[in-house]
Amino acid sequence: MRMNTSLSKRLEASLGEKLTEESLRHVTYGGVIQTRSGQAYFLKRGLPGRQYRCEAHGLHELGQTGEIAVADPVAVGEDFVLTRYVIPGKMPSDFFTVLGRSLARVHRHTAATFGFYEDNFIGATPQLNRAEGAEKNDWTVFYFQKRLKYQYRLAERNGYVSSSLRSDFAFLERHLPEWLKGSEEAPCLIHGDLWSGNFLCGPSGEGVLIDPAVYYGHREAELAMTRLFGGFPAAFYRAYMEEYPLPEGWKFRENLYRLYHLLNHLNLFGRGYLPEVEETLHSYRTKTEGF
Repeated sequence: MRMNTSLSKRLEASLGEKLTEESLRHVTYGGVIQTRSGQAYFLKRGLPGRQYRCEAHGLHELGQTGEIAVADPVAVGEDFVLTRYVIPGKMPSDFFTVLGRSLARVHRHTAATFGFYEDNFIGATPQLNRAEGAEKNDWTVFYFQKRLKYQYRLAERNGYVSSSLRSDFAFLERHLPEWLKGSEEAPCLIHGDLWSGNFLCGPSGEGVLIDPAVYYGHREAELAMTRLFGGFPAAFYRAYMEEYPLPEGWKFRENLYRLYHLLNHLNLFGRGYLPEVEETLHSYRTKTEGF
């Protein structure tokens, strides 16, 4: 199936040169494309929406730190984003050590307020970033309102919230300020959706970030996400902590940050994630009431 003419013309106009015939013939829904001069790019496309521009903006925000490589955005439209193709390289023995240190240095980049200049997406779910009032300077308020409460309301609408889950979530709302106390830091830049599927090994063995859901938040939320699906090798966390140690008590808070992503997976993929959501919420109630 041949790439539609409208898209190919837009891509060629953005790149300033023609695509190869092979790219025009075989890349219809996304993948690697090449120009006639031999330049390679990765095309992601689909239904029209804001997600493509949000992805490009997030990659740019991470890339401009100069601390870590990203799949550089080259062109973006209402139904596509085009990035430079990352030629796969051989992963060196110190890959995760370097990645951990690089991420820690990214987290040294801070902003005056929490959030981001635009809402974006966590997977296919809208992610609310535009802070209002106390959300701008109070991480607990931002995290509850823009992350946990938003996902919880979606779960309610999707029919996943039982009376016990509702009670445990109300308990969380009352106690979240004390649970997060002691972790106060300036808003720092985070990838937002960092798991093993969202980085690549580049041609020189460097880590390259893709598919971000960036905002300025707490780095503990970033590290918690990396552990959601089994975690990264120990060398990654060891290097991170040597470069930029987390505040005391981070282990207790970790599942509070995993909860956001568990709720998102519940809303995206269904009831298979409900037991873990319920267990995570109830565990904090048990810990607190047991004191």
